[in-house]
Amino acid sequence: MGSLWSYFTDPVLQAPTLASMLMCLSSALIGVVVVLRRRSLLGEALSHATYPGVVISVLFSSFFSEGMALLILLGAFLSSCVGLFVINRLERSYKVKADAALSFVIALFFGVGVLIASRIQFTHALWYKAVQIFLYGQVATMVGVHVVIYGIFALLIIGVLCACFHPIRMGIFDRDFSKSIGLPLGWVEVLLSLLLSLAIVIGIRSVGVVLMAGMLIAPAIGARQFSHSLSSVFVIAACMGAVSGFLGNYFSMQIPLWTAPEHPFSLPTGPMILLCSTALCLASLLFAPERGLLSRFFRILRFRRQCREENALKYLWRQKKNPQERGGVLPTYFLLRRLKRQGWVEILPDKTPRLSKDGMLRATKIVRFHRLWEAYLVFLGQGIEKVHRSAEEMEHIITPELEQKLTDLLGDPRKDPHEQPIPPKEETL
Repeated sequence: MGSLWSYFTDPVLQAPTLASMLMCLSSALIGVVVVLRRRSLLGEALSHATYPGVVISVLFSSFFSEGMALLILLGAFLSSCVGLFVINRLERSYKVKADAALSFVIALFFGVGVLIASRIQFTHALWYKAVQIFLYGQVATMVGVHVVIYGIFALLIIGVLCACFHPIRMGIFDRDFSKSIGLPLGWVEVLLSLLLSLAIVIGIRSVGVVLMAGMLIAPAIGARQFSHSLSSVFVIAACMGAVSGFLGNYFSMQIPLWTAPEHPFSLPTGPMILLCSTALCLASLLFAPERGLLSRFFRILRFRRQCREENALKYLWRQKKNPQERGGVLPTYFLLRRLKRQGWVEILPDKTPRLSKDGMLRATKIVRFHRLWEAYLVFLGQGIEKVHRSAEEMEHIITPELEQKLTDLLGDPRKDPHEQPIPPKEETL
């Protein structure tokens, strides 16, 4: 624990750690808006659009002894705003498709930045080295002034999101209704675009132009797996972003010590931050309680098991009501043992299975659902020969509320389309 706390107290580690956490927190917040608006590639385009602004700002900042960091961030921000203007102009005035406009800006602005940087590589090698910091990120060289700047930017983003939360939410989820009640969506769009540019500017010093889009998207995707509430997604994404910033710094220092303590070296912190963010995102995609891949996989297994059990109960019910009836699949030995443990089946001395009282109630309910749904499909106009397959699937998911609606709509029918009796509801209670 002392080793972890040293990242917040050590004079060398404190500034990079805090600056990275603030950067990731800010990027994650605005990334939620980008992902929910289905504009994920916009972050990639604007991050590359900052590069010529960085290069030009480095050239200008060489004439000043103070304020170099702020001047470079300002240049990057203005450059990204120009890129955003070009994208909007291409889409709205010249009817260029969104993906084409974004790709055009990525190639154009990054190409201009590389062209200028390649020139100063030979004329001003020291300035070129400063430019490369923003291309690939260099967290280790951050100092206290970066923490202050990133802290102010992070508070600004949080404040704007809190103050404009309702218009932002309406603009994301129901644009048509927002326009009908007169919400200023145009200003909201401009504000969100400026916040996106600001978040990118905050992040390029840490993870660089090339990797910045990942820091916008990964925490937002991970947070979305845990909640359907926008406010909760914002909070979870911010936490995941801040944790990614800390873990990136921690592992970039600790992994070399764990793997080769006799030959100390350091891993690049920017890519490590992105890898940690990606790992958290993948963990969310796999293990989130409701939307996670493993959770859904186990729900599917449980549902299939439920279907097999209910089909077995339905088979035993039919055999009891009409022993001469054919159809269904004979339950396996292991399935019968499971039904017995659940109290739905009794095994007689001659090894013959028989439904218990609870099993009879459950089986009767399944049969009722099946035949009600067949009657409903015929009521809608489907042929009798086509309704059985659909009813075989729906009988396992009909709820009591839907059962009541079907009963009211069909007038509490007594027979299904095949002239089989529909068990009354009283027999299922």
